[in-house]
Amino acid sequence: MNRTLPVLALTLAATPAAAHLPPGEYGSFLAGVTHPIFGLDHVLAMIAVGLWAAQIGGRALWLVPTAFVATMIAGFLLALAGTSLPFVEPAILTSIVILGLVVALALRPDPRLAMALVGAFALFHGHAHGGELGGASALQFGAGFAIATALLHAAGLGVALAASRLTTGNAPALRLLGGLTSAAGLYIIFG
Repeated sequence: MNRTLPVLALTLAATPAAAHLPPGEYGSFLAGVTHPIFGLDHVLAMIAVGLWAAQIGGRALWLVPTAFVATMIAGFLLALAGTSLPFVEPAILTSIVILGLVVALALRPDPRLAMALVGAFALFHGHAHGGELGGASALQFGAGFAIATALLHAAGLGVALAASRLTTGNAPALRLLGGLTSAAGLYIIFG
């Protein structure tokens, strides 16, 4: 059974508004876990990171997602420290389009370059999480969203691995998913 289509359907069923709670409702571990999972913008970008890491292969399988999570935490801490970043939401939305595009084009750069690109976007994703936190418990919330982000990266890796087992070459399936991700990002921006 092809598992790519159900995963894609569940991904597209998520809504971006559900991820953004009023600041007073943050602070729990569960709020941190659910924040990235229930926002289409977050889900698309996180899964694309996993897909891209799988396409690159080798050490990128763990280096690229780890770079994202680590830099996302740095962005979170910057927001908690009161440091502002310009264009946070546009950067997050752009990350969907660009990450989908690199998967669609099956770009396989040196893992360090991929780490730098995902890290640049992760800084904005993390800053958005920290900026929305308000005065709630940062440690619990941060741990929750970091774990959920890593799980979404793992889902992208899992989709890529499933595609490679179900087809003779996973490149067309992953490229299609990348194109759909990029198109979804454009729809969110302009739709």
